Amino acid sequence: MLSLLLLVFLVELGAHLVNTIGAATINNLLWSVYLALPTQTSQQAADKAKLQKEYLTIRRDLNATSSQDQFAKWAKLRRQHDKLLEDLEKMKSSHEALKAKFDRTVNVLRWLATTGLKFLLPFWYAKQPMFWLPQGWFPYYVEWILSFPRAPLGSVSIASWQTACIGVVMLISDTITAILGLALGAKMAEKQPAKATMEKGPIPKSREARSKKDS
Repeated sequence: MLSLLLLVFLVELGAHLVNTIGAATINNLLWSVYLALPTQTSQQAADKAKLQKEYLTIRRDLNATSSQDQFAKWAKLRRQHDKLLEDLEKMKSSHEALKAKFDRTVNVLRWLATTGLKFLLPFWYAKQPMFWLPQGWFPYYVEWILSFPRAPLGSVSIASWQTACIGVVMLISDTITAILGLALGAKMAEKQPAKATMEKGPIPKSREARSKKDS
């Protein structure tokens, strides 16, 4: 069974990742994964892509056909173009409706897995100690704060553990961001001198000869 200590940490980590990456990005990624599965929705998406490709081909042929010189051919292409456009609009509307329904479902599940658990866990396990402090190591007021609001005195409550997890997650995130920033900055600094050398170009032969003569 998953430890409550680890569960609280994973919930805080998940909530931070959602806030950092963005809900829309996560929804689009999950939607792409869902379309890769052998489902009816993925088949509809494939049919839509095939129809759109056919529509673009007809549209290109229609634009290349003169309505005056080749009226019969142009009229036939025009009918095909209008029919494909109508079918494509219907499939597009249906696809967008499925995407909106998928986004709503994912939003609800994500809220329950992150924000919902962040409120539910401290309420449900308010009286349960996460772990006990060594006896006599901390003064009374420290033990009282760490056990707040309803955990036994001398223990760490789930609210205190949740606060500690938030701090650790933020610290790890800031550290990774700083390391990536330094790495990218060093990489850009290496590229700039090379670019400046290329912009200056090679040294003219007359100047190079004069420099050798002076030396």
